[in-house]
Amino acid sequence: MKQAVLIALGDELLSGARREGNCGWLANRLALAGWKVLRMEIIPDGLGALEDTLALWAGKTDLIVISGGLGPTHDDCTRKALARFLNAPLQVNAEAYNRILARYPSEMRENLELCRISQGSVPEGAQAIHNPRGSALGISFLMEGTKICAFPGVPDEFKAMAEQELACEMSVSDCRMRSLIVVGWPESLLKDRIAPVVDDPSLHISILPSSGTVEIILRGEPVRIECAARTLRELLPGDCLPEGCFSVAEDLLREARKRNVTLAFAESCTGGLLGAALTDISGSSDVFLGSAVCYSNSAKTHILSVSDELLESFGAVSSECAIAMAKGALNQFGSELALSVTGVAGPGGGSEEKPVGAVWFALAGLCGERAFLHHFPGDRLQIRRSAMNTGLLLLRKTVMELNIL
Repeated sequence: MKQAVLIALGDELLSGARREGNCGWLANRLALAGWKVLRMEIIPDGLGALEDTLALWAGKTDLIVISGGLGPTHDDCTRKALARFLNAPLQVNAEAYNRILARYPSEMRENLELCRISQGSVPEGAQAIHNPRGSALGISFLMEGTKICAFPGVPDEFKAMAEQELACEMSVSDCRMRSLIVVGWPESLLKDRIAPVVDDPSLHISILPSSGTVEIILRGEPVRIECAARTLRELLPGDCLPEGCFSVAEDLLREARKRNVTLAFAESCTGGLLGAALTDISGSSDVFLGSAVCYSNSAKTHILSVSDELLESFGAVSSECAIAMAKGALNQFGSELALSVTGVAGPGGGSEEKPVGAVWFALAGLCGERAFLHHFPGDRLQIRRSAMNTGLLLLRKTVMELNIL
């Protein structure tokens, strides 16, 4: 198994001002191609740290990839560090930099000419890597059998240059890593349910929980991975998303599309999160008709036809209001199914009867009318996200139960 070390540069990454994503993305691509990533390191800007890290790993791994430090500003020191590491002078690669300049309109070239030395230089003996998205050249060279590549830290530039320069390294010949997304299971219960797979010593298994889903990553020989994936689907019938589907929202749309069922939302405390989850997916308009975000009581009355009498008697956070909102969305959009959500997201507004985190959901349409109460922990953001995820899961389950295929 080939091995790699990935290095990200930047004081902003160490301070938390920015989050590192380039090395994580590349690690996943390499893992899918059968590589073992030995280390992912974040080091500060400057010369010494990068040179020390390269000295530690050159000759001991097949690939080193560096993210960042190739721009024109004072803190971009990767070129100088690589030149010192190779004990070679920096030289402007005029041909490679002119190729980049030719991509820009004439009014931008004057400024880019000022960056010719800072962005167009590579150490003598190293190769320049073309940047199809930006203006800074990348750098590539071999050292004691280790291929070393440096790409800019701008994410779209990094990914485009990695796809270009490391196409062979990221090529997948056989699947040695596979991901399954499980919905509706807390990690604490799921681990016992899938124990027969987790206990297989021939596999390396990671269980990664997030809001509403748990991702199970299988690593090992392709035959063992296929067998384990089949077993997981047997242990969790209906709870594993289909191959190529990576979110509850995506699967909800797929199931609704199969049944030719249209959907709508009425949202209060989620403030449009449910609608956004579906419209984030291209092509959702064939089954998703719309979402009415009705935060105030007056909006619930005027847009969703929730009566003043109902609101006065039961309040906005109630099963009665949730059902009325769902029926209102059904009528407004003319959909076959509608889901509503109304609750107390906090931090204020709670009471003993209706505490912060209390959220009512209701369904109306082909499934009849029914309401559900959930209590979610956490702060305002966590409660709203939990409500969104629960709403999507409820609607997905409802659509799957419709016998109209």
